[in-house]
Amino acid sequence: MKQTVLILALILSAFAAKADHITGGEMFYMFTGVSGGQYTYSVTLKLFMRCNSGRQFPDPAIISVFDKGNGTRIRDISVGLSSQELIQLTSFDPCISNPPAVCYEVAYYNFSVSLPASLSGYTLASQVNYRIRGINNLDPVQVGATYTCEIPGTAPLPDAPANHSAMFTGSDLVVVCAGNYFSYSFAADDADNDDIRYSFCTAYVSTNGGINGSPPGVPPYPSVPYFGPDYSQSTPLGSQVSIDPETGLITGIAPPGGIYVVTVCAEEIRNGVVIATQRKDLQINIADCSVAAAVLDPDYMLCRDTRSITLRNKSTSPLIISHDWEVFNAASSPLFTSTGPELNYTFPANGTYTVRLIVNRGQDCSDTTTALVYVYPGLVPGFESEGICITRPTLFTDRTTLLSGSVNSWKWDFGEPTALDDVSTDRHPSYTYPVQGLKNIRLIVSTTDGCRDTVFNSITIIDKPPITLAFRDTLICVNDAVQLQAAGTGDFSWSPPVNISNANTATPTVSPVTTTMYYADLDTEGCKNRDSVNVRVISHVSLAVMADTIICSGDTVRLRVVSDGLQYAWTPAGQIMDPAAQNPLVVSPASTPYQVTATVGGCSTGGTILVTCVPYPLANAGADTTICYNTPALLHGTTNGSSWQWSPAVTLLGAATTHPLAYPATTASYIFTTFDTRGCPKPGRDTVMVTVLPKIIPFAGRDTAVVINQPLQLHASGGERYRWFPPTDLSDAAIADPVALFNEPAGAGLRYNVRVYNQAGCYDSAFITIKVFSTLPEVFVPTAFTPNNDGRNDRLIPVAVGIKQIDYFSIYNRWGQLVFTTTANGHGWDGKIGGQPQPSNTFVWVVKAIDFNGTPYFRKGTFVLIR
Repeated sequence: MKQTVLILALILSAFAAKADHITGGEMFYMFTGVSGGQYTYSVTLKLFMRCNSGRQFPDPAIISVFDKGNGTRIRDISVGLSSQELIQLTSFDPCISNPPAVCYEVAYYNFSVSLPASLSGYTLASQVNYRIRGINNLDPVQVGATYTCEIPGTAPLPDAPANHSAMFTGSDLVVVCAGNYFSYSFAADDADNDDIRYSFCTAYVSTNGGINGSPPGVPPYPSVPYFGPDYSQSTPLGSQVSIDPETGLITGIAPPGGIYVVTVCAEEIRNGVVIATQRKDLQINIADCSVAAAVLDPDYMLCRDTRSITLRNKSTSPLIISHDWEVFNAASSPLFTSTGPELNYTFPANGTYTVRLIVNRGQDCSDTTTALVYVYPGLVPGFESEGICITRPTLFTDRTTLLSGSVNSWKWDFGEPTALDDVSTDRHPSYTYPVQGLKNIRLIVSTTDGCRDTVFNSITIIDKPPITLAFRDTLICVNDAVQLQAAGTGDFSWSPPVNISNANTATPTVSPVTTTMYYADLDTEGCKNRDSVNVRVISHVSLAVMADTIICSGDTVRLRVVSDGLQYAWTPAGQIMDPAAQNPLVVSPASTPYQVTATVGGCSTGGTILVTCVPYPLANAGADTTICYNTPALLHGTTNGSSWQWSPAVTLLGAATTHPLAYPATTASYIFTTFDTRGCPKPGRDTVMVTVLPKIIPFAGRDTAVVINQPLQLHASGGERYRWFPPTDLSDAAIADPVALFNEPAGAGLRYNVRVYNQAGCYDSAFITIKVFSTLPEVFVPTAFTPNNDGRNDRLIPVAVGIKQIDYFSIYNRWGQLVFTTTANGHGWDGKIGGQPQPSNTFVWVVKAIDFNGTPYFRKGTFVLIR
């Protein structure tokens, strides 16, 4: 298959709090010679930065040398920027859709260091304050980074200090597409021809340095916070991506788009001994692009319960326009072809088959891949375990069953996160767990037919098996028996063997004659635990009852006894809330003797408590009442008590008497509280509500004028009942809206008073003056007015008499301009136009109306405005 792969490797680093433009780096060295016992090395620190970031590389950088054995700081080296270059990817494979831009500026810091040979060797370290922001496989926190290289000591091999570090050779101008198959080489060269073993390993955070030229902290360095469970130091790109320990080739299906920290360790092995480990810490950018390729898994297992398979191309590139599927048997004979985007096929018999996929056959971006399909149904992986005790071996037994071939490989992972040796390839292994807790065990089995399957199971490793006791202390009467009750997984045994039956069960029966401590021992697959139950033995029941008491009738009281009884029975039960309680609540409507019997097995004793009931003192605050606004209410309290009080007292006159006067401003409640000395310690209470009616606001209407024989409708308001005085010339003096009719003139005006009553009979008065003219219906208009704000004659006001409706009253100036108009009687002009006072002049008025008989009325005239 053509491997069209692009990986965008963004290598991590940041030398200041805002240096997230730095995308990575690595450190390596060459051995240049030894002189006077000093070994000299030419060291390079290499940093990467995004193009066009507008930032600068740190200058200088700080590199520190530490003793690899004990972490002692040897020296700090300040290294200036040696050189800088720009690298970028200028051409892309046409079979990649939406490829990203790839461009970096690279900085080199070169220096020499001379060190004497030591037993443990040295660690060189450089730290940055922050990694680039938004890293997908770390917890959502911003952390720093530490880059290291190791100079070996003489402990592994005498000649180990004369060493060239392994140097990673992978391209830095490559990209990986999210969700697509990819491969990327982390291979390294070693000038000493040492063997190299590759693995994913933990990325380090920074501990001190990376800002303001400060040196790095001392090792060991803590791990970055991986975003589990999907990502860890061994699965930095997820479970579908792995690294070949022999070649350093990373392969698999890329995770979703984003930035991922990936650290690869290259162990230098000389004469079978690991002398140093070199690290490369990258931030790989997974881009939202796709590759037109044929991508399938290397193999597919139909080894459980089916011979049918459904396959789709793992590449979803929009550049793929055709699919050709072919199925071959073990003899390479074709069995089936299909041209759809999906292969659906049922294999005819057990066997090993080959599936081939060709995309874009005979066209641009054509690609081919093959996959093996193992068809041997009947494989059911499984296992059992025995032993859950810490520091004791747990035995694992393979229980895999199959219908074809035989199991020839077992790969166990015992799920101990604190250890690296929790693996085995034995069929029936054992493992001793160092730490308690839940363990997730995995078994991968392979068969002689090529089948492979995985099974998971969990166990909990414990120090002591838990014992649950129904009680830890109990009481029995001499010659009685009691059943002890325990629960737990495993084998129980009880001791001492004194008056006990069924001692090897969880629920033995005991009948000691004296107080005895019984011990429960539980053995769960070699793990043991012990707990105890104290059985106290008595010859009689002790019982001390409370003194007789007095309560108020109908109240509750709690009866109390001091006793070692286990069961209690109270009478009369009908007045007791829980007759079986040691200290029950009782409700006593009348004086009652309460009897109690306390029992322990065959022992019992009794006692009596007299509860005397005294009635509450009588309290009657009287009937609720209603009063008029700003008037008092006389309260009427009655009691058989010896003392009393009213509250709130602030609006009461005579609050210490049974009949005070209340002066509430608004509706209020008054509480009458009474006391006596007959034995009930609680007061009697009653409440009276005094409702205060709102203030009466009477209204008789506005003063007006009529002509003789013109009916005038009066309108009073503000209450519920009305009475007019005098009743002369009124249709009904006892209603709110009587009609007035006058047959004689009254130029000086007639004054009427109306009393307005509320629902309590309270009243207030209002007045109206009515002028009666002997003329015909008329609108009277003054011939002049003086709007000088002296309070007299400041408005020109029409006065309508005998007029039912004014259609309009309008005023015009001498140029015919309308300056004022109204339809309301008594509404006049203030001598202004648009807010501007008018000078002295003559104006014309016009009025149109309808009189009280329905006859149209029209008049006009002039008046003079005088300034």
